[in-house]
Parts: sequence; structure tokens; C-alpha cells
Amino acid sequence: MRGMMDLLRRGAASALAGGVVALLAASVAHAQLAPPPGPTVEAIKKRGVLNCGIDTGVPGFASQDSSGKWKGIDIDYCRALAAAVLGDPDKIKYTSTTAAARFTVLQSGEIDVLIRDSTLTFIRSTSLGLDEVAINFYAGQGFLVRKALGVTKAADLQGATICTVTGATLELNIADFARSTGAKIGTLLFDKAEEAIAAMEAGRCDGYTDDSGSLAGMRSTLKVPGDWMVLPDLISKEPLGLHIRSGDARWQKIVFWLDTALKTAEEFGVTQANADQLKATSKDPFVLRLLGAEGDFGKMLGLDNDWSYRAIKASGNYGEMYDRHWGPKALDLPRGLNNLWNKGGMHYTLPLR
Repeated sequence: MRGMMDLLRRGAASALAGGVVALLAASVAHAQLAPPPGPTVEAIKKRGVLNCGIDTGVPGFASQDSSGKWKGIDIDYCRALAAAVLGDPDKIKYTSTTAAARFTVLQSGEIDVLIRDSTLTFIRSTSLGLDEVAINFYAGQGFLVRKALGVTKAADLQGATICTVTGATLELNIADFARSTGAKIGTLLFDKAEEAIAAMEAGRCDGYTDDSGSLAGMRSTLKVPGDWMVLPDLISKEPLGLHIRSGDARWQKIVFWLDTALKTAEEFGVTQANADQLKATSKDPFVLRLLGAEGDFGKMLGLDNDWSYRAIKASGNYGEMYDRHWGPKALDLPRGLNNLWNKGGMHYTLPLR
């Protein structure tokens, strides 16, 4: 009889332990699907508008057309993010910022995210209270000069004066380049790229320096673009990307995985035009997860499962965005490092699984 009672006690204890384990597992699963609210996302949803920090005007990244409408790859990222979080790519307030003021504007809370051809660097990561979330454009610093100057490479700029914008990595890069090569290169600083370009065209300096993407964009605005050339060599690495304030893990994950979704869409052939069809008919589990037809990946971010589907419908995949603003019908800048990893480029995304 005593043996039977011991068996019953052990059985009850085992059942209790099993119930505790099941409860803990359910709690973990619930926590995975329902992350704690983040202050940035909650503020965005409460106001109903995404505050997106952008450039003051650089074709390819962010510039206004004749009607005042913003366009560029950074604008497409803002639209994709608004579509993912708010369900509407037009619910955006754009704040154009100078290079000198951009990080202060982000730190102050005036904007939710800075998508403004801004280089990810050690100092910005460690000293400014910011998170460098993702790279959306690989570039390097180069020089735009008048062909009549007769130079063919950066080393030929001995004694030249170069216009550029203040508050960026550009001036420091020139100083490092001059120090390492023994060259003497002067700089003339401006708050905005268009001011520096105007000074260059007026003959106040011998050329303009910026990241290679911006050089292509600003060359397109010149009165006689054919009189100017971008020198072939680069003097720095400029991985440009998305910045947020540190301390909001949920917002960081949303911004990071948005960038991943746009690049994954290109890798798997998902476009603005075919997203609806693929969502209904695809057998590829990566495509189904990407478009919200399978799994609860949106809920794990605190969003609904159509978040990335809406982002792709709003802006297209990464390749579509690049072609729209940098391709042969736009600035005609070869993709190079901005290709996907399987086409010789640098964009290699984490798997959606």
C-alpha cells in the first residue's frame, strides 16, 4: 500500500513539473510573439506620423522635384518604414538636416530615424548615443573636378582647394589623405552641398569632394555636367546607413529587419509588381515568410505579419530602388559594391527564418 502511495506521489510531482515546464514554454512563446512596447514605435503610432531625417538635397539620396516632392533611395526607405509601421507610406514628416546638425536633431528626439547618406563610424557608434542599424549604400570619398584642371587622380591635387560640407567625415578624410601622401590640399567649408557646388562653379575652389554616390548626384545638377569629371580613385570607405537613438531595442530590430526585407525581396525576385501574386501562389518558404503568408514574423517585431509586404509594395525591393534613382535611366552609376552578395556586391542579409 505504501509503495502504491509513493508511486502516486511521484506521479503527481511529475505531472506538476510537466505543467510548470509547459507553462514556462507557453510564456516564452508568448514573449517571443509579443515583445514589450518600445517608446519610439509607440510615439510614432500615437502621433500617426513617422518623423524621418533626410538630406537637404542630394540627387539619388534625397532631393525635391519641380513640384516639391521628395525622391531618392533614402526617401524610399522612409516610405517603406512608414508602410511597415503605420500601414501608409505617405504618413511621413520629412526633416531635412545639414551634416553639422543631423545627429543633434536625432538625439533631441525631433526625428525617429536618420536616413541621410551618413557614414557609420566608430565615434558615431560609441560617443553620440546612437545605434548604427544598417548600411543601405556602400560608397567611398572621391573628388569632382573641372576637366580643364588637367588632373587624372587624387594625388594630382597638390596645392588644390576643395569645396565640401562641414560636420561630415569628409574634411578629416582629406586631412588623413594629405598626411599619408604628403600632399597639401586646402578646404573651403559650407553647410549645404548645393552651396559648395555653387562656389565650385563660381571658381572659388578647384573641385568638390563627397561620397561617390553624392558626387554622381551633384554632378547631375551642374550647369554643364560635361565640363566636370569624377576622379577614379577613392580615399576612404563610406558605408552609408540608418541611424537611431540608442536604448530602444524594439525600434532597432524593426529598422534592421526592414532593411533586410528589402534586400531579401530582391534576392528572391519579389517586386512591387508581383508581390500580390507571389503571396498567393509561391511555394518558397522564404517568400511566404517575407510576405506574411506564413509564420508570425511580424508579431515577433510587435507589428502585424504584413509589415514587410507593405514595405515592398510601397517602395519595391532594394534593386528596384537603386535602379530608380541610380540606374541607367537616372544617374547611371554602376551598382558595384551595392549589388547583392551573389552578384559580386556587399549586401549579404540575415535569413528570415
